[in-house]
Amino acid sequence: MATLKAIRRRIASVKTTQQTTRAMKLVAASRLRRAQEALLNARPYHEALKRVSDSLLASAPAALGAPEGARRALMLVVVTSDRGLCGGYNANLTRLAEETMRKARADGLEVKLFAIGRKGAEHFKRAKTPLDGERINNLPRLATVGLARDVASRMLHDFRTGAVAEAGVIYAAFHSALSQRPTYEKLLPVAPPPADSAARGADYLVEPSAAELIPAVLRSYVEAAIFHALLEGEASEHGARMTAMDSATNNAVDMIARLTLEMNRARQAQITRELMDIVGGAEALRG
Repeated sequence: MATLKAIRRRIASVKTTQQTTRAMKLVAASRLRRAQEALLNARPYHEALKRVSDSLLASAPAALGAPEGARRALMLVVVTSDRGLCGGYNANLTRLAEETMRKARADGLEVKLFAIGRKGAEHFKRAKTPLDGERINNLPRLATVGLARDVASRMLHDFRTGAVAEAGVIYAAFHSALSQRPTYEKLLPVAPPPADSAARGADYLVEPSAAELIPAVLRSYVEAAIFHALLEGEASEHGARMTAMDSATNNAVDMIARLTLEMNRARQAQITRELMDIVGGAEALRG
């Protein structure tokens, strides 16, 4: 059995850890609220832009396809976090990325991997997976318009020049603080809307012409899709971290209770031994 001094030291250490995890939980909860508001505010724009692009695609599908002779390659953007302590959030994303890469290679596609977030970049470097590019975000916010535009510009450039035939993004779709689903979304070439889609029946007045408007709409669509993925990832990261820190705080409470019980038992055993020594000494003097 550990000594009383060692148990007390361990209890103090766990209490310090508990204070840290509780503070991190509160910070994550505050950031999650802001991220949720930004995500909810951006969703209507993303959905409206998707409807417009679907309508244009229905009228001129050939204009949005990969150029003739495009290289059979996939540009895969993986959105992870820069910091850890968020449970299995990053592991789930990198697992989906590896599965997506295996399927793409099985279909004869070369994979050009672009990692957003330190954790994803470090994982692929450890796995000896070549990176075509990476972005480590040193700002407090993951979802920034500048980052979305940079990634979208690179994606569109590679697609239009024929360097890749497909492009997609992997991110965690936010459902709640307890639920974040790793998701792969194919962005290019834009898939035609279903035959029964409302976008096919939409009648937009386009000036000067649909052919001239398509490149601008496509650029806006890809930028909005990347920004939407960043917003989903930001909210999911804070939700996962809040849940992980809440679990760690509860575990610390349980551990402190067990250690306190162990300390009381050790102190009781020590008192019993001291009493037995006193009684034994008294008996020896009496005899």
